[in-house]
Amino acid sequence: MKTEKPNILFLMSDEHRADCVGYAGNKVVKTPNLDGLADSGVVFGNAYTPAPACVPARQCMMSGQLPKTCGCEGWIDLKPGYNTFARHFSKHVYTTAAFGKLHHQGIDQMQGWTRRPAGDLHVTYNHIEGVDWDAYKKYYSGGNKWSHVKEVKRAGIGESDWFLEDRRAVNAACEFIEEHFCSPYYDRQNTAPLLLKVSLNLPHYPYLTDKDRFNYYLNRVEPVIAKEASEHSALSTRHRIIPGKDVSEREIRRATAAYYGMVETMDEMLGKVLEKLNSVGENLDDWIIVYCADHGELLGEHQVWEKTKFYEQSVRVPLIIKWSKEIAESGKVSENVSLCDLYATLCELCDLPVPDGLDSRSLIPLMLGKTDDWDNEAISQCDFFEEPHTMIKRDHLKYQHYGIDASEVLFDLKNDPEENINVINDPDYADAVQQFRKRFKEI
Repeated sequence: MKTEKPNILFLMSDEHRADCVGYAGNKVVKTPNLDGLADSGVVFGNAYTPAPACVPARQCMMSGQLPKTCGCEGWIDLKPGYNTFARHFSKHVYTTAAFGKLHHQGIDQMQGWTRRPAGDLHVTYNHIEGVDWDAYKKYYSGGNKWSHVKEVKRAGIGESDWFLEDRRAVNAACEFIEEHFCSPYYDRQNTAPLLLKVSLNLPHYPYLTDKDRFNYYLNRVEPVIAKEASEHSALSTRHRIIPGKDVSEREIRRATAAYYGMVETMDEMLGKVLEKLNSVGENLDDWIIVYCADHGELLGEHQVWEKTKFYEQSVRVPLIIKWSKEIAESGKVSENVSLCDLYATLCELCDLPVPDGLDSRSLIPLMLGKTDDWDNEAISQCDFFEEPHTMIKRDHLKYQHYGIDASEVLFDLKNDPEENINVINDPDYADAVQQFRKRFKEI
C-alpha cells in the first residue's frame, strides 16, 4: 500500500485529431509541450473515443463506461450523482478541481468535482423540469454554430468564444495552483493529494486563429482535397462538403491553417499550466500527467468535416500518460485502448479500489510492456442519428454496424489505412466478420 497518494494533472482538449501533433510525426504543427510529455511518458497510438462527439465522449470517459452502459448514447448528460472518477477520487481524500469544459448539461454540474471555479457551467433547456417549450421556441435557435459549409467559408483570423473561455480557464487554474501550493496570504499548508483537470475547447471549430499563426500555417499545411466520398450512406451523408462545389480549395486551406493554429494555441495554454506548477516548486516527475482529446476532426477526409464518424481522424484520439516516478521508461503502445480505460488506470496508479460495473481496463500492463493478456479491442457507439451506430476495432480490423437494417462496414487498416475499401463481403474476412457479429450482439 502506498503511503502517499500522487497528484494528478489531467489535461484535455476538444476535437484534436491524433496525427496533428509533433510527436506523431507531423512536421508542420508546433506542439512543444505535448511533445515534451510524449518524450517522457507513454504514448498510446491507437486510443479511441467511446463516442465520436463531445458530450457522450466526455461522460463515458468520466464514468468509465460505454454509452449503452451509462445511458449517454447521444447528447445526454450523466444522471445526477453518478459515480464519475472525480466523485470516486473525492471520496478517497483527493481535492478534485476542474477548470474549463466538462460539457455537463443537467442539473448536476459538479458530477463529483469539489472545485469548479471556471468552466462551462450551464444547464441546457431540455434538462429544466417543466420547461415551457412553446415560449422558448421564439428565442431558442437550437445551436450555436454555422452550417458545416459556412464553418469552412468563415475560417481565418479571429478569436472565437472558445478561445476566450479557454484563456479564462487557464488563468483560473494558475491562480488555483498558487493558492493550493503556496497560500501566499494565509500560509495554510495543503497536503491533501490533488486531482487537477484543465480541459480546453480548442481546437474545436469555428476555425479561427490569430494573424501570426494563420500566416505561418497558411502556406505550410497540406489540406485534404478529397475527390471522392464513401458510397456508404452513413459514412458520407452527414457533414459532407464537396471541394470545388460547396467550398473552394483555398477555403479548405484557410480552414486547415486555422485549425493548426488552434492546436498550437492549445498546446501553449497547457504549457502555461505546466509552467505554473514548476514555478510553485512542484516536481512534475512526481505527478501523474494525462493528456487526451474527446474525439478528432476529419478536416475534409473523405469529403467530411468535424466528427461523428468512425473514420480514424474522427474516432482515434491522442493519449499520453506520464508518471516518471513509478514508470521511468517512456514508450509507445500500439494496442487498441479506450478513453473509458482511464478510470481503472487512474485508480490502480493511485492504489484506489476500482468500482464494479465499469467498461474500463487498467492500462498499466501495457505501460510496462506486458501485452500478452490484452484483448486488443476498442468500442465506440453513438445514437444521434436515426439508427444507433457501433464500431468494434480489434487488432487492425475495424467493424462498423449501422442500424436495424444491419448495414455493415469492415476496414482492414493494415492493407487499407485510408479506409476506402469495404471488405465486409470479402470471403477472406468471413471468419472475422462472424466473430465481430457475435461480439456486436454481446454489447
